[in-house]
Amino acid sequence: MSPPVPRVLVVEDDLNLRLTLVDNLEEEGYAVTAASTLAEARAQVKGAGFDVVVLDLMLPDGDGYTLCRELRQANTSSRVLMLTARSLEEDVVKGFEVGADDYVPKPYRLRELLARIRALARRGAGAPPVPQAFAFDRFRVDLASRRVLNADGQALELTRTEFDLLVYLLRHAGMALTRDQILSSVWGTEVTVDGHTVDNFISNLRKKLEWTRHSQFEIRSVRGVGYRLDLLG
Repeated sequence: MSPPVPRVLVVEDDLNLRLTLVDNLEEEGYAVTAASTLAEARAQVKGAGFDVVVLDLMLPDGDGYTLCRELRQANTSSRVLMLTARSLEEDVVKGFEVGADDYVPKPYRLRELLARIRALARRGAGAPPVPQAFAFDRFRVDLASRRVLNADGQALELTRTEFDLLVYLLRHAGMALTRDQILSSVWGTEVTVDGHTVDNFISNLRKKLEWTRHSQFEIRSVRGVGYRLDLLG
C-alpha cells in the first residue's frame, strides 16, 4: 500500500505568493489547502489533519503567532513552518516560543523552502506534539515563562541566546548538530556570527548547568561536526 500523501496548509494573504506556493507544493506531490486569513485557517485546521502548516505572520485579521499557539494548545501534531518578512531575532525567538518548528524569512529560496517542508512532512502527522516543557537531570525548562528551574525551584540566570540554544539542543537531543545548523536556528539566517561563537556559548551553558561527570546529561563535542546533547538519565 502506498504511503498517504502529505497534507500541507498554506496560510498566506498575498494572492500571488499563495498561488505560487500552492503550485510548487502540488508539483512536489503534496495535497495542498490554502487560506488567506486567520479565520479561514482556523476553519481548515478544525476539519482536517495537516502534516505541515506554512504560516505567514501578518494576516488581515490577526497574526500567525496566534494560530501557532492555538495549534500547540490543542496538542495537534502538525508541524509549523513560519514564512514571513519579519526576520528580526525577537520575531524568530517568539515564533519558536509559541511552538514553531522552523522559520524561513522572506524573500525565500524555493529549493531550500521545499527541502525544509519535506523534512517537516517526514515528522508530520502521527508524530508527538512539540513539548512546551523539558525535564532533564535536575532541571525543568519552561518554554512559556522562558525559565530554567533547578531542583530547588530557583531560576538559572541564562541570557536569551543561552536559553534558545539549550532549547534547540533539547529538541534535537541525541543528534549531532553542525555549528551552521545551530547558528541558523538559534541566531537566525540573517545574523552574521562567527562559528566559534557557538563554542563559547556551549562552554557557558555547561558552566551554568554545573555539569560534572556525574551529571545525567552531557553536551558532547563531535569532532569535525559540532555538538550533540546526550540525556543519560
